[in-house]
Amino acid sequence: MRGLTRKAGLAAAVLGLFLASITSLTSASAHDPDSPQGKEDFRRHMADHQPAWRDAPITGAIVPCVAGKAGNYPCRNIDLLSVLPLSSIGGGNGNSMWGWTDPSTQKEYAIVGRSNGTAFVDVTDPVNPRYLGNLPSHNGTSSAWRDIKVYANHAYVGADSISTHGMQVFDLTRLRTVTTPQTFTTDAHYTGFGNSHTLSVNTDTGFIYAVGSNTCSGGVHMVNVQNPKSPVNAGCVSSDGYVHENQCVVYHGPDTTYANHEICFNYNEDTLTIVDVTTKSAPRQLSRTGYPTSGYTHQGWLTGDHARLLMDDELDSDTAGTGTYIWDVSNLDQPVNTGIYRSARTVATDHNQYIIGNYSYQANYRAGLTILDITGIAGNSLSEVAYFDIYPADDNKGFNGAWNNYPFFASGIVAISGIEQGLVLVKPDLTPDPPGPFFQNTTDVTIPDKTTVTSSIAVSGVTTVSTVQIAVDIKHTYRGDLVISLIAPDGTVYLLEDFPNNDSADNVLKTYPVNLSAEAPNGTWKLQVKDTSRQDTGRIDSWSMQF
Repeated sequence: MRGLTRKAGLAAAVLGLFLASITSLTSASAHDPDSPQGKEDFRRHMADHQPAWRDAPITGAIVPCVAGKAGNYPCRNIDLLSVLPLSSIGGGNGNSMWGWTDPSTQKEYAIVGRSNGTAFVDVTDPVNPRYLGNLPSHNGTSSAWRDIKVYANHAYVGADSISTHGMQVFDLTRLRTVTTPQTFTTDAHYTGFGNSHTLSVNTDTGFIYAVGSNTCSGGVHMVNVQNPKSPVNAGCVSSDGYVHENQCVVYHGPDTTYANHEICFNYNEDTLTIVDVTTKSAPRQLSRTGYPTSGYTHQGWLTGDHARLLMDDELDSDTAGTGTYIWDVSNLDQPVNTGIYRSARTVATDHNQYIIGNYSYQANYRAGLTILDITGIAGNSLSEVAYFDIYPADDNKGFNGAWNNYPFFASGIVAISGIEQGLVLVKPDLTPDPPGPFFQNTTDVTIPDKTTVTSSIAVSGVTTVSTVQIAVDIKHTYRGDLVISLIAPDGTVYLLEDFPNNDSADNVLKTYPVNLSAEAPNGTWKLQVKDTSRQDTGRIDSWSMQF
């Protein structure tokens, strides 16, 4: 089957409800509690709802990651510093978060969204974090979705499913003198919108971008916060309807046409939509690009050179592994989805990610924090180098566990917000693992139509094995035909990739990390490639095993 079906199952129903809602009520946003879409999204999240964990805090000493565990938490190359359960930081259930570093004292603070308010935690000593107090939700209302961003030492807080919430403004310098936990009040309150799904900030220009609000057809509501306590409505981006998340930057990428323009990269449920917002009164949509496997385009982040972008899709068909979509955005008028990285470790629902240098820090719900090395992004090659699983029960799909992470502290700690868990502080060690034995087969193997072929590697002299990097280079004119597996010497089959039938891209150039700790390493390993359809053929060009 070669059709490019954009939606399936629940994703189609979700989008259909959304389109119906904006046809009849253009002011209704996706999580408007009175809209069909708002009710459906609330139902989805509540279907997985679990009460907050009542575990005791974990503080006072580092819990190192040893043999794949830090205490009860599965891990790789990440140590546990502390855990503050929700009961220790104001109660409710957790959602998004952000961070702040005091420019005067260099103290670091986590700002944690919860269903009933916003918690402020001093994490300067991450082994002994200190809860400072709570900013209650506006009018005491509760929401599963709350979002925070920081500009000029002020926190800006929005909430979804609360039609009267608006945006709270809190002066973070007030935290300098707090000695005991307290209940805070706002310094200002913006009422230009009611509910909002998320906020983004461009700290270079002093604008907050609220998306998924009850204004701007659910698009981008722009707010000038250059005078931090006096937010001013700066205009709308509404031409593409509802926006779920976005990132807005002063662009310095390879597309010289837009050098130094302020560009927003919007995640619009089934497209990446790029908009020039340099002139707030006249925003200009540059491109609107879909992709065949879209389920619910959620969030993404630019690389430092603004040439590429990684994106997550919350409802795509990721039974082959949690997906990270790779985009070439060197031409803003014609961005291209060049590939998808699929996790070999987990199929957990993906959520939020941020890129710092050569690493993407991802909060993937039940899989916790995942860190990918993106050095090979130009060749569509990403690799998992670290993880910390705050939801040890399983790594399945579902809206539990890690909602967000904040990896921007100069100290190197990463804060994770857990829906049931609260605030988790960890410290990655991204020193490269020393390379182990390397084996490769560069002999071409033809892949005819509707045929299964194998290519072999003889491994010897390996004494220990854990996660092995399986690098695959397959030339094929329609990779949606392919199912790729690794076969161990004892016959055990490890599925590497089962491409969706509608994936019409060429070739597979990808590295798969596979946990082979249960296998005896020495013997003949096989890469098996099955072609499931007619018309397109290819070859195994080469493959390798890095122990």
